[in-house]
Amino acid sequence: MTWKRVVLEIGMGTDIRGADYTKAAVRALRDALWHNCLTLANGLGMPPDSMRVEVTIGVPRPEKVDQAAVLAVLPHGTGTVHVVEGGLEIPNDAGTDSTVMACAAAVVRLDLPEERTA
Repeated sequence: MTWKRVVLEIGMGTDIRGADYTKAAVRALRDALWHNCLTLANGLGMPPDSMRVEVTIGVPRPEKVDQAAVLAVLPHGTGTVHVVEGGLEIPNDAGTDSTVMACAAAVVRLDLPEERTA
């Protein structure tokens, strides 16, 4: 058996006021996941919790993201979260606040039989 990539989901999330990086990251992952209804595992006779999800979040300040809060968004399977530099932070005119935009990518893998060649 081999862990094979079967799905790539992408999303974007924002925190309009408050520069809450975790809120933007959580919204980005929800955007990626909530536009889909993956029945792939069930269709292959596997339980949905057999999925392994590798989440990558892009924000300007990766250290400001609570990775456990992002991971808690996953409805099925096990997952990992990797936060990298990306996204946007747009300060307001007064310089007292900003809007944060986060990007999310979720790679779903299933442990499938290896392909055979003749």
